[in-house]
Amino acid sequence: MAHEWRVTLLTRTLALALVIGLSPRVVAQNPPPANIDWKSVDLAMGREGKPQPGGIYKYTFPRGDLRVKVGGTTIDPSLALTGWVAFQGNQFEALAMGDLVLQEQEVTPVLTKLKEMGINPTALHNHLLRESPKIMYLHIEAKGDPTKIAQGVRAALALSGTPPVRPDEPASKKPFPLDTAQIAAALGRSGKINGKVYQVGVPRAEVISLEGMDVSPAMGIATAINFQPTGSGKAVIAGDMVLIPSEVNPVIEALRSAGIEVTALHSHMLSEEPRLLFMHFWGSGEAVDLAKGLGGALQRMNIKRPGS
Repeated sequence: MAHEWRVTLLTRTLALALVIGLSPRVVAQNPPPANIDWKSVDLAMGREGKPQPGGIYKYTFPRGDLRVKVGGTTIDPSLALTGWVAFQGNQFEALAMGDLVLQEQEVTPVLTKLKEMGINPTALHNHLLRESPKIMYLHIEAKGDPTKIAQGVRAALALSGTPPVRPDEPASKKPFPLDTAQIAAALGRSGKINGKVYQVGVPRAEVISLEGMDVSPAMGIATAINFQPTGSGKAVIAGDMVLIPSEVNPVIEALRSAGIEVTALHSHMLSEEPRLLFMHFWGSGEAVDLAKGLGGALQRMNIKRPGS
């Protein structure tokens, strides 16, 4: 009797699968979502993105049209004037996060267009002090079809002076004018040379989640440290420390004791867990001394250690 009942149930299940046009295999397990067609997203964005660690795809928007100075130093776009948007997820629902670099008069038209296109601004503020002309940074977030998000970002940026994509400059054959080995030793980790700037990224040790998704450090939640040479082993530095609230004041103490300025302290997102604060900094002097000061600040943070 039990055997007959099981046979009948199996027969009805197979029949149901055929009625709705599915095979028994599909009834048992749905296929995984397709990968994102990045060529389509590139076309929508009007430029090519680049894969990043953790399955992230990132677009950058250098403001090479601007000549921004802090004191007597003209800032290279790679130091603090490059906007970006990064994507994580799948073709049906991607999470996008980004940071757009804007002049004051560009903020309202760009912000308004983003909202019209379904992209949410999450923060608007300074990153620098005493820069001329004044620059604002608009952080954004969106979730959905990555191609539509890219179309919205492109439409908004068209209302700014952000230049169209340009070919990458050939790598310089000259040695980089800073001792990056000593800088890496002082920081406790190495970085990479991006044009005229030495860049180091430091992810946090915790898992960060946003909109129900674990977010990769490449989505803008890793500490960014940038060195721009100014000659004779000296540099200016800029970037931001990604902190939980209990780390804020210990890191301020470490930076100030090293003569490094705190230029801004604020949020970039609205619903991340745990709560994160971003402390932007600026310094000028001997590059290795600045690296030692930043290394002291990193020691007060819960970050991933090399090899962990």
